[in-house]
Amino acid sequence: MKAAPLMIQGTHSDAGKSVLTAGLCRVFARQGFKTAPFKSQNMALNSYITADGLEIGRAQGMQAEACGMEADTDMNPILLKPSGYNRSQVVVNGKVLRAMEATEYREQYFEKGLQTVTNAYNRLASRTERIVIEGAGSPAEINLQDREIVNMRIARMAEAPVLLAADIDRGGVFASIVGTLELLSKADRKRVKGFIINKFRGDQSLLQPGLDWLEEYTGKPVAGVMPYLPDLRLEEEDSLGLETYGRETAGRDLDIAVIRFPYLSNYTDLDPFRFEPDCAVRFVERPEQLGEPDLLILPGSKTTVADGQFLIRNGLNEAIAEKAGEMPIIGICGGYQLLGRTVEDPAAADTELRECQGLNVIPDMKTVMDPVKTTVRISASVNWERKVHSLTGYELHMGQTVHEAPEWLSGGIHGSSAAVNNVYGTYMHDIFHNDTFRHALLDSLRRQKALPPVRRVNVSEEKTKAFDRLADAVEAHLDMELIERLMNEGRQTDELA
Repeated sequence: MKAAPLMIQGTHSDAGKSVLTAGLCRVFARQGFKTAPFKSQNMALNSYITADGLEIGRAQGMQAEACGMEADTDMNPILLKPSGYNRSQVVVNGKVLRAMEATEYREQYFEKGLQTVTNAYNRLASRTERIVIEGAGSPAEINLQDREIVNMRIARMAEAPVLLAADIDRGGVFASIVGTLELLSKADRKRVKGFIINKFRGDQSLLQPGLDWLEEYTGKPVAGVMPYLPDLRLEEEDSLGLETYGRETAGRDLDIAVIRFPYLSNYTDLDPFRFEPDCAVRFVERPEQLGEPDLLILPGSKTTVADGQFLIRNGLNEAIAEKAGEMPIIGICGGYQLLGRTVEDPAAADTELRECQGLNVIPDMKTVMDPVKTTVRISASVNWERKVHSLTGYELHMGQTVHEAPEWLSGGIHGSSAAVNNVYGTYMHDIFHNDTFRHALLDSLRRQKALPPVRRVNVSEEKTKAFDRLADAVEAHLDMELIERLMNEGRQTDELA
């Protein structure tokens, strides 16, 4: 028997679909159901590497963690990674297919893409008991409906009841819900079984007249009003999550500056700093914003050559180079590549641009891109202030780097890390998720400022608390009896069409 499905769609992007999906996954897993997330097609720059070295969207990796299970590519069979204007790298079943223009993808890959996601869903449904499906954007995008493979077409394929989520924090929540319904076909409107009002702040009694009107007007129930949950800090899947950075600065002793590349990717590397009580993380796009941070990070980049040219165009290359030796500078993946002399892309593997000058703060280092992407989980160790720390993480990059500088991490492939003059680079993502190393790094920054020690956190424990806090809120504020009834009544059939 296939898994019972439930689908969360939204009135727009960032309505909270990913978090609601994670919360429901956690609830069902705590109830003892073998539960999995599913998103047929994800467009995001934050990736997750599975145990077998394949690439999916970071949100599905996070949701799998909420389920207490290993993530795999069936949970996100198609990942689109923007790599330029109107162009994305297409990752299918965890491996790069090729880069495509939007029109090419839409016109030429629809049938194959639909078969890919159908096969993945059927495999996942055959080995689980419940699946929480996440849509993308809005199901009411009129210009995309005839060839979409992520919203109502997936609900029909999976025979899934749909709950429509809307973010009240943005305003216009009733108009967005009613407008979305009005733009759906009659059959798809029937698939929407209820609404979730998300991110509510204040006295719900003041909202009740609107809820009563909505239920009467649409004939559909409000499945719950989810409160705004501050400081949840679950991993985000796209650039909209960047808005939450830089808000927590008051009373923070350590200033961590991060270069905000136009094609910034895998910025979840920074998430552990948000759990720490003394860290303020802020993004920098211009030289005058740089200031005198305690730590400067060059994060990952989907299109390294283009982001390197961004540094030159904005004058950040010179501003960063002047800081070398004054404070720790850490480059990760694309940020690591840009610490060297040049980044070359002769085969246009990453972008149509062929070369850019790096910062040259790790002298005589250069990177040459190639079409083969490295995706692998790795283990290594680092010696920080005469103490060795074990590390786990993953590599996700195109290109090979060569240099004569000392390796920063031990146990990796030559060229996968480098250290010179307080400048450090590595291909290892999630390096800051390693608690003992992160603690040592931050404590050393505090000592340089003659600050006393603070109590540090364990990221794994904090994520577990966040999942359970979210699940507790879901159980308290959503109509779980309604949700159970929807899932147990059986899937929608083609008779609705």
